[in-house]
Amino acid sequence: MGMATETQFHVLAVDDSLIDRMLIERLLRTSSYHVTVVDSGSKALEFLGLNEDEQRNAETLSVAPKTPQVVEVNLIMTDYCMPGMTGYDLLRKIKESKSLKDIPVVIMSSENEPSRINRCLEEGAEEFFMKPVQQSDLNKLKPHLLKGR
Repeated sequence: MGMATETQFHVLAVDDSLIDRMLIERLLRTSSYHVTVVDSGSKALEFLGLNEDEQRNAETLSVAPKTPQVVEVNLIMTDYCMPGMTGYDLLRKIKESKSLKDIPVVIMSSENEPSRINRCLEEGAEEFFMKPVQQSDLNKLKPHLLKGR
């Protein structure tokens, strides 16, 4: 196992806005993170294998999963305002999951609403960043990433 793979953290970025996804992906890659981007909360859960787990639990375990969960995600960054499932809904689903609850979650929003920010932090979000996300915001991620190691 080389040093490069050991120190590269994998961040799952979730945002329904193409421009915001491209911006956050570029910032994260510039900071040497491995990045996966998806455009919705449901796709994030699918990527993390959460929807699959729920379906498997309902069935018998005799059927092998299509893709085993080998992708290790060290941090999830999600937009708050998204159609279908908000970043807050995604946060709650992650924190309710036995297998995912320890993954740090960061919420991003262009709206500065203290009650929304407090609610996300109370539900377990590590940080709440205002958009547009800056390089200085990403510097706050390291302690959360190291905590999970």
